[in-house]
Amino acid sequence: MFDEAARQKIAALAEEIGVEPAALLAVAEVESAGRAFDIVDGKDMPLIRWEGHYFYRLLPQSLKKPALAKGLAHPNAGGVPNPKSQQARYNLLKRAKEIDEVAALSSCSWGLGQVMGAHWSWLGYATVQELVTEACAGIVGQVQLMSKFIVRSKLTDELRKNNWAGFARQYNGAGYKKMGYDTKMAGAYARQSAAGSNLDPDDEDAPTVLRVGVSGVDVSQLQEKLRKLGYTVNVDGDFGPATKQAVTEFQQDHDLRPDGIAGPLTWSVIERLQGTPEDV
Repeated sequence: MFDEAARQKIAALAEEIGVEPAALLAVAEVESAGRAFDIVDGKDMPLIRWEGHYFYRLLPQSLKKPALAKGLAHPNAGGVPNPKSQQARYNLLKRAKEIDEVAALSSCSWGLGQVMGAHWSWLGYATVQELVTEACAGIVGQVQLMSKFIVRSKLTDELRKNNWAGFARQYNGAGYKKMGYDTKMAGAYARQSAAGSNLDPDDEDAPTVLRVGVSGVDVSQLQEKLRKLGYTVNVDGDFGPATKQAVTEFQQDHDLRPDGIAGPLTWSVIERLQGTPEDV
């Protein structure tokens, strides 16, 4: 779903918040479910979800009764069902804006990150309209909005550690495991890492991409090779912070992207320096 221009811009956003491009791309892939836009009134618009209980809470008392009467507000979550089509949801939003524009825009979740408009001030926007403008500014605008939410929610550490369960628990809520968000993100991360390394994930002969959290014989072989090349690392089969540091130092020494991930290019340089055929 991401063309090369979008990938590069999202990668730049990832660097701004200090996470791997593949990690942010993975979250974007899963949250969008492969669909970031729909046609609404003839235009590409971000996906929205209406939350009638937000609208009820945000309206002044004098406007609650007409909103309830029109089926736009409800004191309980889920009390206002979301129409199936995005066109119908935007039509509902239009009706709500006629009652109170700020409350209406604040009562939607916006874009592939499903960020509530009500967070506009918390996220540093001057107005809710400014948040909506960013959400409507293409896929990069949607990821920018999502990135701001991730940073403000202090979730960058989870992404840096590839702690998908920890990330999903906070980002997607307590039901994350039932919906499989953590496993979906882990899988998307592997795909995005492979794509970023020009690695075909279905190529059985390709070297294994190793990163923090991986363990096993492949990691042990990597550690052994790094030790032979003079880098300080224990051969324990566990890709932890020390192994990442050794990989990063190797990459810096050989003009590779210092991301601490042993991908195909890093492997090829290691093998070339050791003068042995690739065996991993």
